[in-house]
Amino acid sequence: MSHESASEAHHAHSHGHEAGHGSFKGYMTGFILSVILTAIPFWLVMAGVLESKLLTAVLVMGIGVVQILVHMIYFLHMNPRSEGGWTLMALIFTLIIVGIALAGSLWVMHHLNANMMPMTQEMMKNMP
Repeated sequence: MSHESASEAHHAHSHGHEAGHGSFKGYMTGFILSVILTAIPFWLVMAGVLESKLLTAVLVMGIGVVQILVHMIYFLHMNPRSEGGWTLMALIFTLIIVGIALAGSLWVMHHLNANMMPMTQEMMKNMP
């Protein structure tokens, strides 16, 4: 086997799927977006920009979701074309399972909190 045919065989083996590998420009774009998407929530919280803590929390979580998408696109190279769409389908399935687990956990915690017997200071002193 000549050097050229071995090189071609290796190239075909290692890059047989359609997922594109990142370029320096792509990685730098992802890095800069990640830094910006990290700095904005930090600034929102540390500077107390918004009066509403709920709005601040929602914005921080929203920016977190955007940052997850940036990481998936620029660093993990996930797109509908990669590996025939199976990577994207696995991601969607994972997101659905995580959503169900989070919603279920919040639902259970809310109902446990709503149905707990209220305790006074005197009752808490007598706790083991």
